[in-house]
Amino acid sequence: MARTKVFDEEEVLDKAMNLFWQKGYNATSAQDLVSTLGISRSSLYDTYGDKHTLFVKALKQYRKERIDPVIKEVDSAEDAEAYIRNFFELVKKEALAENSSIGCFMVNSAVEMAPVDTEVATIANSIMHDTENAVSKAIQKGQDAGVFTTQYPARSLARFVVNAINGLRVTVKFDADQKMFEDIVNVCLAALKK
Repeated sequence: MARTKVFDEEEVLDKAMNLFWQKGYNATSAQDLVSTLGISRSSLYDTYGDKHTLFVKALKQYRKERIDPVIKEVDSAEDAEAYIRNFFELVKKEALAENSSIGCFMVNSAVEMAPVDTEVATIANSIMHDTENAVSKAIQKGQDAGVFTTQYPARSLARFVVNAINGLRVTVKFDADQKMFEDIVNVCLAALKK
């Protein structure tokens, strides 16, 4: 007779995501997972597979919870500048929250794992590509409304903005100064203006 699971799989996956986010893939041991997730080793492997499979699921969970809602918001955004400012504000909020030195789970994972793990590289590239598309769409809206410069294509400006966002996500690992955020956001938005 099969055992009934006595834990919430989504809740455990969120705990795993937070653990990998804090420690990274390589520094997280199987014992760390068992201790933090509060489930037995057999339940861990029966439910989520091996450590790598759990890591990939956690990265996909991060995308679903943290990235996709912001990407989807661009379709209903009427104010392109507000959309981009909000994107920066979300990065700032995450960075200045408790445990801010952990940075961005996706960026951390890309830096640590993408050079040696094609599955993680594919997920990270997909997130980057979709984020760039959303920002490009917002910038195009701003260009069409006469708010943003048309000196450069929307795609080029989007790459500039996404690079600034990713740079912030790395910088917060060692310096989460609020003034730095404000400076970067203000300069990025000024560069977009007509």
